[in-house]
Amino acid sequence: MSSKLGSEPLGKFYTGKKPKKRREWRGLKDTWYDYTRWLGYWKTLITFIIKPNNMKGFFRYRWMMNYLALPDFMDRHTEGMRDLQLRMAHNALGLIVTDICGMLGQIFKADPAIGNDKELNKKIVLFDENMMSTLMGGFPNLVWLSVEVPAVYTSSMMSQTGVSYYVDVTHEYGVPSDVCPMPAAELGVALADDFPLIGCCAVQCNTTCDGSLMGNGIEARSFKIPTFQLAVPIRHRQESVQEYAAEEVLNAIHFIEEQIGEKFDWDAFFKSMERFNAETDEFLEWMEISKTDYPQVMGVTLALYRYGVYQAAGGRNQAFLDMDKKLTRMAMEGYEKKLPAAKEYRHRAMTWGVQAAYYTALPIWLLNCWGVVTITDMLSMVSTEKVNTKDKHQAMLDLAYLYENMIMRNRSNGGYETGVEALWRFCEMFRIDIVIMYVHMGCKSMSGYHGLFEEEARKHGVHLIWVTHNLMCPEDGSRRDMRTEINRYMRTVFREEPLDPTLEDFDDKQNW
Repeated sequence: MSSKLGSEPLGKFYTGKKPKKRREWRGLKDTWYDYTRWLGYWKTLITFIIKPNNMKGFFRYRWMMNYLALPDFMDRHTEGMRDLQLRMAHNALGLIVTDICGMLGQIFKADPAIGNDKELNKKIVLFDENMMSTLMGGFPNLVWLSVEVPAVYTSSMMSQTGVSYYVDVTHEYGVPSDVCPMPAAELGVALADDFPLIGCCAVQCNTTCDGSLMGNGIEARSFKIPTFQLAVPIRHRQESVQEYAAEEVLNAIHFIEEQIGEKFDWDAFFKSMERFNAETDEFLEWMEISKTDYPQVMGVTLALYRYGVYQAAGGRNQAFLDMDKKLTRMAMEGYEKKLPAAKEYRHRAMTWGVQAAYYTALPIWLLNCWGVVTITDMLSMVSTEKVNTKDKHQAMLDLAYLYENMIMRNRSNGGYETGVEALWRFCEMFRIDIVIMYVHMGCKSMSGYHGLFEEEARKHGVHLIWVTHNLMCPEDGSRRDMRTEINRYMRTVFREEPLDPTLEDFDDKQNW
């Protein structure tokens, strides 16, 4: 059996049930490497779960069941990969796994219902799921955590129905069904008493939409700890709002100081920002390689890893910078050897809008089925600016700018220039000919742009493929439905045949 790219009929592995028929054969070397990493994920899960606090957490919180799907999650996000692409994915995503396990361990240790570590609780600052952890670099003795990330966000990625129960709880409570599933799921977790009630204080942000804002208010009452609402400007590209934005970040810092009694350490913050800036440099290096005919750090590897660095690291963890540098070395090797990631590169694509949490592996399918290379995505294109590490005032202005341009809100808020015009700049920069336009049914923020996207796409000669989903509710738009929309476009407009015909239509509605 051949080990070449595209040689395995990947669609035939799917049975319509949770498990696949067998593991993918990638040649002796790559198959062995992939299998050892797969065993390593099981070891990580077992090592994590046998600790008494974590075992208690597993049985206490319904959403913990989703993490049993971790090995399958890694299989989905490395499907068809070979050589350096396979190793980059396992290295990058493996670090995210380790970081999430560390976060869960801290949560359960502090949880009054489980570990009840009161001294740890006194040092914990909670952030909401979309808010960067960056300012915590100035509090080296405190612990940053987010209970929403493991309970809702990563849970919905691990298992496609991972938060469906919580969304149903919210709807039964009386919330309309057209509310975005993310705040709906978070409210459901609160209503079901499935948030660990930890921490000394919390900082939340006016992130993307009204639904998120309302969810933040409910969660603040649920957590029963002092909460600061960071109100960064919506018109975040206007120079006139920047001083106010910096003042708001300082207010958040002062709030933490007052609640915990820990002074903001400027030396520690500047050191953390030096790491953050170095992380940014590595990311920009990957983007330079992506402008060439042989992109390397791309697709799901870029997207999932970038979210982790953006969200959880923010210069505070040297392990992420070390990994960034390792990925750069591997990417340069792949570029110099002109190593492709697929049997054939037909199109260069970018995804725009919010992806379906239950189908983060869509770019893998695009690559294996149609030869569509997803160079980058909307959510990854954040934190591309650096923070001053000498001047305190300028540092706050720079940090405020990062918070203004946090994930999702940097495109859904701010007007035409950020929501529409930026897309065409990226298309030109990366020589994109296809944009996968995610149509998130529950998102009102991006809906008003649709006509503008169509009009501008015709002007720029870019193909738009609209893909409908509902973020965390596969019942409203399945993975199969999403693929069907793309299949129709590729056949009717491009008049192309798939690289792997077995992937054009298969049943994965029961898969993790």
